[in-house]
Amino acid sequence: MIETLNEQEIESVLKERIMGHLGCHADEKTYVIPISYAYADGDIYIHTTEGTKITALRKNPRVCFQVDDRNNMGNWKSVIVWGEYQEITKEEERNAALKALIARHLPILSSDTTHLGGTWPFIPENLNSIGGIVFRILIEEKSGKCEKNHFSPAFAV
Repeated sequence: MIETLNEQEIESVLKERIMGHLGCHADEKTYVIPISYAYADGDIYIHTTEGTKITALRKNPRVCFQVDDRNNMGNWKSVIVWGEYQEITKEEERNAALKALIARHLPILSSDTTHLGGTWPFIPENLNSIGGIVFRILIEEKSGKCEKNHFSPAFAV
């Protein structure tokens, strides 16, 4: 049975996960990609490089972001947030966002795109040495669903 997550459960999923799906739309094209993130102070922070998503986000800052926590096909949680893309360029704000991203607990086996700077897993002395684009999703709305099954419906009596 599908259930609705409460606010605390939604917050838990956003805080505990590090991968989500970013959805954006511009020039009559919808673009959805998996991306790593950090959730802090009620916003989602992302570090990336120039490309299709940044081009689209600069044209249309309205975004949808989805995160899930799946144990199996019958036991999962999914959170969707809607909000606005905001590129972070001020040094103090950018450094705070980078610190949130650095504070994530990444698995040892992780991609280069989740590592910030050339010193990973160590924090660079100068956060300005980390290139790329840092942005936040200013969350305006959140929703969550889950399913909790202890058996396969096919075996239900």
